[in-house]
This record gives sequence, structure tokens and C-alpha cells, in this order.
Amino acid sequence: MNAARPPVGAGGTGQAEASPWRGGPPKRVLLLGASGSIGRATAAALRAQGHAVVCALRPRADIRQAARLLPGAMLRFGDVADASWLAQQVFAPGERFDAVLSCMASRSGVPADAWAVDHRAHSQVLQAALRAGVPQFVLLSAICVQKPRLAFQQAKLAFEQELMASGLRYAIVRPTAFFKSLSGQVERVRRGKPYLLFGDGQLTACKPIGDADLADYLAGCLHDPARWNRVLPIGGPGAAITPREQGEALFALLGQPPRFRSVPLGLLDTIVGGLSVAARLAPALAAKAELARIGRYYASESMLVWDAQRARYDAEATPSTGRETLLAHYAALLRGERVHARGEHAVF
Repeated sequence: MNAARPPVGAGGTGQAEASPWRGGPPKRVLLLGASGSIGRATAAALRAQGHAVVCALRPRADIRQAARLLPGAMLRFGDVADASWLAQQVFAPGERFDAVLSCMASRSGVPADAWAVDHRAHSQVLQAALRAGVPQFVLLSAICVQKPRLAFQQAKLAFEQELMASGLRYAIVRPTAFFKSLSGQVERVRRGKPYLLFGDGQLTACKPIGDADLADYLAGCLHDPARWNRVLPIGGPGAAITPREQGEALFALLGQPPRFRSVPLGLLDTIVGGLSVAARLAPALAAKAELARIGRYYASESMLVWDAQRARYDAEATPSTGRETLLAHYAALLRGERVHARGEHAVF
């Protein structure tokens, strides 16, 4: 087990220096998953709203880099799945938190990682928070758990159920597609290659949401009673957009005529089937088989609210928030104003 490092940051309880957000008094928030792009944006949103932020980071995280990326936050390094570290270094006697906000998620989505992070680590934090008398827990989940076919979806759902049964005031936020997961082909198209589509590129749709807009929404869950004790699907501004429309928008920004190349879903089915069979003979291939299943899922399922009664995805029923569109994000990438950071679940 890795030894925990001492806290880094302002002394005392880390009270925020910014003015309190008008929606309510400032709170002291334990933030999980702060090292990711959404976590960093959430830390900034919390600070902007006047909250004090304590970030629990992995024991091997770079201290200087973390301090640079998370200004104004207290940093604590350790294993959130370790109950003793949580009790001694986070929820220690005399410590007080008004809420836990988690942006933490498994990196790969393979079964071992998913159950270790999406469920067990969260469960340890929840139990520690209950013992410490923390009244509120805001969880960043995923909209794809509506139709759970994958290990990471099952793990997320298991913790969602545990949180809802805990008695804490909760908000479970299920966002649609992230900008970063839809940006994998920007450089490809810039280099003159065609935009890759599954089928005709209209099999799926989503309402992409940017990190800053999602972060503001998460932070707003602390004070907005309309978001308490609810599961909250949320997308970005504007109408739902298909992969073909994403490609057309990207070509338009580059001033080029659209060029597409279709990839049949049957190819993914063949890959998934082959890896699944191979994994029975060579267990080391099981993770690759699961990653292929994840890719197949995202290639054929929309990231919108699922209407179980009508057995279809419903764009109109998928709420929107924020200001920034995917098109604006693409434009910022092309201007070099942002660095492309893909998630491990990105299909391309």
C-alpha cells in the first residue's frame, strides 16, 4: 500500500477567499477525481462560487503539477479506497465537510478497474462520510447507465443505488457526451483524412457538454433544492447532434468539403467476437475484449434520455445547460487555444 503524503495547501480548514455565491453560504467540499479535466473545472467552479475545496488525489500524483492545476485548493494525497487513510487524513477528528462531490471514475472501464473505482472506492468514501456526519453527496455518473451492458455501467449503478439508500442528501448527475470524447478526429481531418463514421453516421446522437458548463452544473447541485435527491440527466446547449453532423461542422470550420468513410458495425462485432473467444484461451485478452465492447456500445447507442416505454432515445426529454457548443470547442482546438485530451472510452 502506498504511504499517504501530508496535505498541501492553505492551512486551517482551507476557507475560500472568494466571495460567497449568491445561491447560498460557502461550503467546505471534498472533491474526488480532481486530477481529470472535469475535476479541475469543477474545482475552479467551486472556488468561483466561494466554496472551500479539499482535493483527494492519488498518492503518486505530482505535487507541483497538482498545485499548479488546482490553485486555491487544499491537496491530500492517498488512496481513497483505504478506510484508514480516509479516517486519519481526510475525515479526521475536528475536520468538517459540508459535502462530497465526486468526479472520480475508472480510467479504462475494464471490470477490475470499474469495480475498484466506480464502486468500491466510492463506497469507502460514502461510509467514511456517513461516519463523519457529512450531509450531502454529489456524484458525477454517466447517462449510458440507462442501458447497462458493460462492467463499468454496472459498477456505477451499484454505487448509485448505495448512495440513494444512504440517507444523505444526494444529486446524481448523468451527463451526455463530453467534448473531449468527440474530438478524436479533429487532427485527422485537419491532416486531410476523411471523417470516420459508423454506418451512415446517423445511428446515434447526443447533446455534448463542455467541462466548464458541466462543472457549473455540478457545483450548483450543492445549493439548488430542485436538484436534491434526484437523478439528473444533463446535456449541453442546442439540439442533439449526430456524428455526421459533427463531421460536417468540422469540415465547415476548416473550409473544406465534407469527406466521410463508413465503418460497418459488423466489423466491430467481428472484433468483439474474436477477442471474446480469444480471452477464454488467454485471459490477458479479457481487458481488450471489454474495451472492444465499450467501443461497440458507444458506436450504436445515443447519449440521450432513454424512453423505456417507447423504447427509444428522446432528445427533447434530455435537459440542456450551459453556453458553449461543440462547434465552439472545435474552433478553439483548431486555433490552438486548447489541447486535445481524449478519454479512454473514445471510439476513435
